[in-house]
Amino acid sequence: MNYQLKNLPERTLKPRESGFTMAMDKGLSVREAEDFMSIASHHVDIVKLGWATSYVTPNVQDKIKVYADAGVPCYFGGTLFEAFVIRDQFEDYQRVLDKFNLQYAEVSDGSIDLEHDKKLEYIHKLSKQVTVLSEVGSKDADKIIPPYKWIELMQTELEAGAWKVIGEARESGNVGLFRSTGEVRSGLVQEILTKIPFERIIWEAPQKAQQVWFIQLIGANVNLGNIAPNEVIPLETIRLGLRGDTFLHFLGIERKKDKSAPPFHAD
Repeated sequence: MNYQLKNLPERTLKPRESGFTMAMDKGLSVREAEDFMSIASHHVDIVKLGWATSYVTPNVQDKIKVYADAGVPCYFGGTLFEAFVIRDQFEDYQRVLDKFNLQYAEVSDGSIDLEHDKKLEYIHKLSKQVTVLSEVGSKDADKIIPPYKWIELMQTELEAGAWKVIGEARESGNVGLFRSTGEVRSGLVQEILTKIPFERIIWEAPQKAQQVWFIQLIGANVNLGNIAPNEVIPLETIRLGLRGDTFLHFLGIERKKDKSAPPFHAD
């Protein structure tokens, strides 16, 4: 860091199991990726090339190399996995992972109806080839999954070989873990945490208020995902209590609250 400050929360160091930041690249150019890594590589653990953007992004191999040279692995979004599976091209997908020398893959079923046993089979097969991130939750805002089911899905997917499970929120942060307003389904999150270790979960939290909520609940070293490239540095300041939203949180000082404003985490 550029200077000394006392009484900051201790951040885990890369490579890390917790305090993980997954950034989402929705179509950066090679030069933009270079600029992104020049400022944020120390704070980013992995980059997702969102949904199936890798299919249409020019020079994607060059961009993957930019991230690799910065010590930040990347992977293709789970929607691309689904696009191959629904076309009965799973083996082609495996060959794509090898072609681009990817070490990670995401298995998801947010856009397709996939029998869970079949999803577990895909996780198991891919875990022998790469490190698997498994996404739980639907992109359909009308599909509400009860907490016990989230827990069951996460547990079985970890047992099948997933390294971490991802809580679905999309890049907008208004489905899955969140209501359409972006408000956290707090009861769901807290129930999940009674059964699944926090180190094994990446919570998609693209909105600042969502990031603040998770950091206040779990701490500076919560795993967060779908972070926009220009929000990685701001997120790190929130983790350290160096932005107004968490400024007093890690100092143990109670902030006077505006009683007229509803709490963000209210059910």
